[in-house]
Amino acid sequence: MAKLLIIDDTENNRILLARRFKPRGHEVLLAADAEDGIVLAREHRPDLILMDVGLPGMDGWQATRVLKSDPATAGIAVVALTAHAMSGDREKAVAAGCDAYETKPIDFAALFTKVDNLLARRAGSEDPAPGSP
Repeated sequence: MAKLLIIDDTENNRILLARRFKPRGHEVLLAADAEDGIVLAREHRPDLILMDVGLPGMDGWQATRVLKSDPATAGIAVVALTAHAMSGDREKAVAAGCDAYETKPIDFAALFTKVDNLLARRAGSEDPAPGSP
């Protein structure tokens, strides 16, 4: 199916997310911090990134801005994941360039729907224009 990159500093979260997405046919890459995640995104060009926003050092908001400002990674969909759902966080996610937002603990049915919709939208945007070869 798709290649997903999970960037989360908590190992249990990375394992949990990978175990939920691999059976759905996705290839999963893992990073424990923003810097490694950016390197993996540039090297492997995943279809979608699940980005923890509460990362040490460079946070997920900053990492998303870096990825969205780089033409090589700007088209990768980013879903912000946060355990600290505060008023204004959704707006902060949009301002950083995130394509979707999900709170922790994760509602996997809702997350799967968001991921499926973003991947479908991406696949649709990669179809050739009518009349092109």
